[in-house]
Amino acid sequence: MDGQPTAEVRAQIKDIPIYRDSLARGHFPLLDKPEIARGFPDNWMTPALATALENGDAEFVLSTGTNHARMQIIRPPYFLLRSYYQLWSEHPDIAHTWQEGCRRVSLTTVLATEHVARVNAAKRGTAPDPSPGPTDRRLDSRTSYVNLRLDPARWERDEVLRMLGEIDAARQTHPRGWYHLDCSGYHLAHLLLKIGRWGLWDAFPPPASIIHAYEYTPVNVRRFLAQHFACPVIDLFGSTELGYLYSGDRRGRYRPHLDGMSVELLPVAPGSEIFQLIVTSVRNPYMPLVRYRSGDCVRTEGGVPDPERIVRFCGREKELLPTPHGPVAQGDLDDRIGAASPRIFLHQLRTGGDGPARLAYTTFDGAPLTGAEHTALAAGVRELTGRDCRPEHHDHLPIGASGKYAWLATGA
Repeated sequence: MDGQPTAEVRAQIKDIPIYRDSLARGHFPLLDKPEIARGFPDNWMTPALATALENGDAEFVLSTGTNHARMQIIRPPYFLLRSYYQLWSEHPDIAHTWQEGCRRVSLTTVLATEHVARVNAAKRGTAPDPSPGPTDRRLDSRTSYVNLRLDPARWERDEVLRMLGEIDAARQTHPRGWYHLDCSGYHLAHLLLKIGRWGLWDAFPPPASIIHAYEYTPVNVRRFLAQHFACPVIDLFGSTELGYLYSGDRRGRYRPHLDGMSVELLPVAPGSEIFQLIVTSVRNPYMPLVRYRSGDCVRTEGGVPDPERIVRFCGREKELLPTPHGPVAQGDLDDRIGAASPRIFLHQLRTGGDGPARLAYTTFDGAPLTGAEHTALAAGVRELTGRDCRPEHHDHLPIGASGKYAWLATGA
């Protein structure tokens, strides 16, 4: 399959300026983020879109900018939320919590919380409160956001108690005491560590289901979460501009959710079994994306370019590390770290400057690796990257401006 759009897709995009040349040539090249931004929004404008923007059926939003510059897009209001709700309502492991009317509590980046507060303030015609209260952080009748700090490692005891109180308030609205926890895996792990440190387990009601999304969740973090919860813990993959595409299940297999979409996989380098995800989607009628290079990387069963056989979302293409053995993805390093020690929490490979690479890490228990663990980690990284590595224990690793962690630092 060459990834070219079907006749049905071509009919839906025939009036969009950005696709005129491709339609005339009969061939669609890969669509990158800079091309989407060039001439925006005129390169997407049609009479139907202009009408939709005028009457509120379409809106301008920004992508999260986690691993690239923030990109302005046009989409229907609550596009991502509706995609999430559809997936939650259909997922075989957790659909029962949707059908039971569970409230959704979101524990993720402060940028997500601030976005909700801005939307609510705009509805009122006021400026957003710099410290938005619970009402300002409600996305709709079912979903609320609780985090108000960029770095969850810096949460204070009173902040944790506030969040636990809001979680319990959501729980109390359900006759069976159920709620659904939506989170970044890192943020939930930080919360569990804070709860353990301050002995607050009695204040934390266990959720009925958990989805972690927003960023790559390392093997050790998934393992740590699984040790603390008896409910399903589901991995979810998607983006602001596309909606949600795949979800994991209780056994770690991925299920596609590709309504209005098709996916092709292209190797990131000749001979590589790491594939970049190329998506054609008309799910968003106001900004359909044809052969869009999402920037995400996957591995498949058997190393074949088959979207039905994806077994791992392994990071971002812009964060691939060149090595003598070919490109290395975030997931490849993560596997080595998980094999060396389940105690490692956060990590960042620092390759800039002369001398060996440094692997900065924190642990769940706060203690450095043992001699055997240290040796296994250094050897694993050296085998993977082809360069010597010096593991370095830290009490804290900085979080990015997006509220997410970078696994690789290549500057001096």
